[in-house]
Amino acid sequence: MQKTVHVAVGVIYQNQQYFLTKRHQSAHQGGKWEFPGGKVESGETVAQALARELKEEVAIDILSCQPLLVIEHDYGDKKVCLDVYLVDNFTGEATALEGQQEGWFSLEELSQLEFPAANVAIIEKLKEL
Repeated sequence: MQKTVHVAVGVIYQNQQYFLTKRHQSAHQGGKWEFPGGKVESGETVAQALARELKEEVAIDILSCQPLLVIEHDYGDKKVCLDVYLVDNFTGEATALEGQQEGWFSLEELSQLEFPAANVAIIEKLKEL
């Protein structure tokens, strides 16, 4: 039986644009764009994991955020539960610290990029806002 990987995801939003990073080719779902985040570690809340991951991965400190949605997805080789938060109040300048590509994109541009399947629901939700 597969274990579900619990992931805290930050939809970083500023000036009508969303910050994305591109997964390394060697990673699961490699070469696709994603909203930054990472695994929720044992004993950590989702909020703590999100704050830690965004600090480590993209050099920002969250001042406040709001829950956007929760997504459960089975890739066949891996199951994920994404706890997704809208992060529109932060300090620092978002920049990819792990050597991956990065960029700011408008909502319209998001539909032209390739994302892991689990992320498609995030984009649909953003269109409703």
